Amino acid sequence: MRYVTGMTATDELPDSAAGRPGAAEFAISVRAATKTFRGAHGPVAALDRISLDVRPGEFVCLVGASGCGKSTLLSLVAGLDQPTSGTVESHGLRVSLLFQDAALFPWLTAGQNVELALRLAGRPRREWPAAITGLMATVRLEGLQARRPHELSGGMRQRVALARALGQRADVLLMDEPFGALDAMTRDLLHDELERIWLDTGVTVLFVTHNVREAVRLGDRILLLSSRPGRVVAEFAVPHRRPRRIDSPEVATLAATVTDRLRAEVRRHGG
Repeated sequence: MRYVTGMTATDELPDSAAGRPGAAEFAISVRAATKTFRGAHGPVAALDRISLDVRPGEFVCLVGASGCGKSTLLSLVAGLDQPTSGTVESHGLRVSLLFQDAALFPWLTAGQNVELALRLAGRPRREWPAAITGLMATVRLEGLQARRPHELSGGMRQRVALARALGQRADVLLMDEPFGALDAMTRDLLHDELERIWLDTGVTVLFVTHNVREAVRLGDRILLLSSRPGRVVAEFAVPHRRPRRIDSPEVATLAATVTDRLRAEVRRHGG
């Protein structure tokens, strides 16, 4: 079933979405989605009737306490799992999921890891060399195709993972705390790189983080999820012009507001 708020089947799609596979007003639509798991003492609800929309080309960040269902939601959007009830749709768009761990195959070179994405996308073999070179250049790892993952820093490995995701020609990037294990300086540099790639490609990003300042640094909007079971309880627009600095006063001010709301939510649920 297709959910497009405020439109009928005969309505004209906006220019930003027209002409793309599965073109819709939204890149991601979640409608009253509940996800329940079987626990040792009975059913455990990770998500409870959660609803949200992400427009094509938008950068939306999800924040919330540990265990609030953020990663579960990404798995549903990626199609790795199905909701117990409700609907989760990406409208036929190509979706790629990036984790905190770059998850590169250690026995393959960086270039060969990217090549796997080209194979899965069904791209002709004759295109692979140029595509790998171009993707490695996009993430600013020119000339490092022959390096194996153990020869790369943590930040470089995440760049290779991002190149691999882009190689799938993804319309939607789902990012599950991709910079959480990196040091502050490397994380700051990768914020710049991710923002540049997002602006260059127009890809839609749904980004999970525990770092509220990171969310304000990167996002167009921030969605705050309640403690388990997760549902959207607050939304914050980020009005500050790009590029932003994570240590700027305006980022710090909005981050403090979001953090206060997050703390109130955690206290309300007793932990």
